[in-house]
Amino acid sequence: MAHGRAPSPGPTGGAATTGTAGPPGPGGLAVRAGESPWTAEELGAVRAELEGELVRIRRDLEALSATLAQVLRDSGDGAGDDTADTGSKAFERDQELTLLANTRESLFQTERALARIEGGSYGTCESCGEGIGKLRLQAFPRATLCVSCKQRQERR
Repeated sequence: MAHGRAPSPGPTGGAATTGTAGPPGPGGLAVRAGESPWTAEELGAVRAELEGELVRIRRDLEALSATLAQVLRDSGDGAGDDTADTGSKAFERDQELTLLANTRESLFQTERALARIEGGSYGTCESCGEGIGKLRLQAFPRATLCVSCKQRQERR
């Protein structure tokens, strides 16, 4: 990368190469080199999106918990079921448990993103400490890793 030139945008809108984090935005939030600081409006939009997601995820968790309770009640009485019925009930139970676990993980990530905004560490990669990139965070507000670190993590 030539000095004095901003890195070209990567596929997710963030810089393709790791650069030094730029000056912090509102509340000291990190940005990537060449990015403008976070404005109050941009951060407010991200916060509102996360808070909306939080409401939706909690509602989904309640519905999934109720569905799982029903599946567990139905699968408890296996008397008279043939092998196919037993397998079908086990598959449905496993599917509901997976959905519930994934939804709980989304809840955790969303709460964590909101806590990072409040704590002033939002936008900083948890692996390398560089800026994650505003465009990446606007596309996926729960991101905790910059593109480079996320790619390294996925290759492991």
